[in-house]
Amino acid sequence: MDMNNIGTIEKATQFGMKDARKLGIVLVFMFFASVVAIFFSESDNNILLIVSVVVGMYMAMNIGANDVANNVGPAVGSNTMSLGLAIVIAAIFEASGAIIAGGDVVDTIRSGIVSQEAFSDINVFISVMLGALIAGALWLNLATFVGAPVSTTHSIVGGLLGSSIAAGGFGIVNWRAVLEIASSWIISPIVGGLIAVIFLYIVKRTITYQNDKKLAAKKNVPILIFIMSWSFCLYLLQKGLSKILYINLPSQIAISFVVAILIFIITKPLINKKVDLLQNTKDSISELFTIPLIFAAALLSFAHGANDVANAIGPLAAINQALSNVMEAKSNVPIWIMVLGGLGISIGLALYGPRLIKTVGSEITELDKMRAFCIALSASITVLVASALGLPVSSTHIAIGAIFGIGFLREYLKSNYKKMEQEIIQAHKGKDAIIVENFLNDFRKASIKQKQAILQHLKENSKGVKLNKKDKKALRKSVKSEIVKRAAMTKIVMAWIVTVPVSAIVGAFCFYVIVQFADKF
Repeated sequence: MDMNNIGTIEKATQFGMKDARKLGIVLVFMFFASVVAIFFSESDNNILLIVSVVVGMYMAMNIGANDVANNVGPAVGSNTMSLGLAIVIAAIFEASGAIIAGGDVVDTIRSGIVSQEAFSDINVFISVMLGALIAGALWLNLATFVGAPVSTTHSIVGGLLGSSIAAGGFGIVNWRAVLEIASSWIISPIVGGLIAVIFLYIVKRTITYQNDKKLAAKKNVPILIFIMSWSFCLYLLQKGLSKILYINLPSQIAISFVVAILIFIITKPLINKKVDLLQNTKDSISELFTIPLIFAAALLSFAHGANDVANAIGPLAAINQALSNVMEAKSNVPIWIMVLGGLGISIGLALYGPRLIKTVGSEITELDKMRAFCIALSASITVLVASALGLPVSSTHIAIGAIFGIGFLREYLKSNYKKMEQEIIQAHKGKDAIIVENFLNDFRKASIKQKQAILQHLKENSKGVKLNKKDKKALRKSVKSEIVKRAAMTKIVMAWIVTVPVSAIVGAFCFYVIVQFADKF
């Protein structure tokens, strides 16, 4: 047998063994979750309870595999931390957020999209919730498989929408709420992208474009960390800890400001000391953003666990209520459900998360630590702005929109820079190549103001310096092909558009199947 064929077979066998181990871990976790449910639940129908728990944990693991990538992907893509460390940090903080702050109440009518009267029949209610969970989990699984980060909230809402319509018709749906959800497809990435672009441009103008980058870093990095500290503290108080600690908005703002001031006072001398050991280069200065990025990944994961775990445990807790003969719109979530939800997210992240982490971190556009810092900052500030304005947003769409925004800004700046170089070459047409190259090298080393002066001088003393439309178009095309991966962008945007419709169709189908077998439960 050919040796190449043997090598191929060995690789395929190893891949299969890895998949078998993952499946084994999943099955063990499902069995453990079922035992815990039987032991702690007051349900009289253990078979239906086990089915619900298995589906809920399947959803939780898919949330971990897909959605968590948005929190740690930029940090991994910028080489701030290794993939292994990112998974460990995210798993710990996702689970902590889910367990500590993830279960104040369960709204059995998810997101207010369906009339509560539709669920007066317990059997119909359970079938609707199960159908929604299955649909949301299946869509997330497929999206993860093809490498598309999608909104878990949109997935479960789509599933609930479909199963609810199948149960009671179109009239029970609050279409205004559905329209708000759909609007977040546009609002979230645009706002997230704009805020990330603003901060990256500020970083470039105030630090990386300066001749003395070390002095600029000493002055501006503490301010950026102050802004990040304030926004993340407020973000956690509003989105991560609000379920266990109620504080009014003015107090939240004040507490966040005090925390940010303290962090500024502590970090400024440390930053100054660190800067003295660095070189006056962009890559060296970017090391200052390493620790803030690690904290950002951890805090985003905590807040995500506290909020998005509800997409798995919300319907599960509601089913548990119904099986325990408690039909209330709101009720406390049992601690065992929160613990299982947190574990499910962590296990899904560890086993199947690396694929999406790599997609978010490196397959859309190239990220460095400064860009990743701006993405993390955008994630928290966008949520705060949206909350203040009452706008519906998706954390997934915010993060991906921020990455796209960073990539498009890089395209614009690089295209503009290449245009300048081409104008210089055109202005020196007919001169010795060495003279032109030396001029370009001096231009590249110059500050922004010096570059502008050089170009202005060329325009005043040369004819025909401007490029024609054809040359400009060719430049933009060459830059686009290397900065933002259009294929990845198209795949992700298409996945966003079809998330709610596809999960709704699957939800309706699942509801009909469940109803057919309801008597056997």
